[in-house]
Amino acid sequence: MKSDSKIYVAGHNGLAGSAIVRRLRRSGFNNIVTRSHADLDLIDGDSVRKFFREERPEFVFLAAARVGGILANATQPVEFLSENLAIELNVIREAFAVGVQRLLFLGSSCIYPRDCPQPIREEYLLTGPLEETNRAYALAKIAGVELCRAYNKQHGTQYLAAMPTNLYGPGDNFDLEASHVLPALVRKIVAATVEGAKEVVVWGTGKPRREFLHSDDMADACLLLMNLPDAEFVQLCSTGSAAPLINVGCGTDITIADLAQLIASTANFNGKIVFDPTRPDGTPRKLLDISRLSSLGWKPAVKLSEGIAQVVSAYAANAHR
Repeated sequence: MKSDSKIYVAGHNGLAGSAIVRRLRRSGFNNIVTRSHADLDLIDGDSVRKFFREERPEFVFLAAARVGGILANATQPVEFLSENLAIELNVIREAFAVGVQRLLFLGSSCIYPRDCPQPIREEYLLTGPLEETNRAYALAKIAGVELCRAYNKQHGTQYLAAMPTNLYGPGDNFDLEASHVLPALVRKIVAATVEGAKEVVVWGTGKPRREFLHSDDMADACLLLMNLPDAEFVQLCSTGSAAPLINVGCGTDITIADLAQLIASTANFNGKIVFDPTRPDGTPRKLLDISRLSSLGWKPAVKLSEGIAQVVSAYAANAHR
C-alpha cells in the first residue's frame, strides 16, 4: 500500500476497525475511506454495490461484523449467522467487482474446533465439532474464509483471512449483555470497587484458558500483512486446498480466574471473586499457534498487565463522567 492508496476499512467504529484506522493514520496513509452503519448498511447488497462503484477502493480491511460475548451468541444465533454471512458476501463480492488489489478479512479464533490440539494451528480448521455457544458466528466466519479461498482459486485474487484471538483495547464494548469476557469483567469489577461491594460473580468455573491481544497489536499485524511484498502475500493467499488463513495472537494464555484476579488487583478491588458453575464455560482452551505470523517478523508489543491497566483506567474515567 502506498501513502495515497485508497483504503476502505469496513467496521471502522468497532474495536478492530478503529485500531486499524489509527494505525493507518499513524503510518501516513491519507486516503482512508470509512462509512458508519447509518451511512452504509453492509447487509444491504444494493447499497454496498453502489458504494464500491462510487469509491472504488484499492485495498479493503473487512473488520465489520455482528459480534458479542457468550450470552449474545447463545441467544441470537439467527442474527449472528445471517447478518455476518450477508456482510461477508456483499463486501467480498463487490470488492472483486471493482478490482480491489488486496483484501484482508478478519475472523475469530472461535472458528476452530472446540477440542482441537493446543496451540491451534491454521490447518486444524474444519477438523472437529465447534463450540455450541458460538456455533452460528463461527460458521459465518468459516464461510467468509472459504469465500476468500474460492475467489483466490477461481479468479486469482489476493484475499487473505486473518484470525485474531480475543481482542481488547480502546473502543471495546462494555455492555454486559453483549460484551466479551475481559471488558465484562472490567465493568463488573470497577463497579464493585466504586460501590464497595464484597464480591463479584463471574460466569463459569474460571478454569477455561484464553489468549488476549491488544487491538493495537492486532492492527500492527494487519498492516504488516497488507504491506508484504507481492510474492509473500500471494503465497499466503495461494494455499491450494488449504484456507488462505493466518492466526493473529500473542502465543500465551491465562485462566479466566487469573484474569479476574489481575483485573481486580489493577482496579484495587479488595472483595472476593465468586464463580458460578451453573453458567457456561465455553471452549476449555483457545491458544493460537502464531508461528506463521512470527516467521514474518511480527511480535506483540503490549503486555497484558499494561493493556489491562489502560482499559481499567479509561473505563473508570468514562464511567463516572
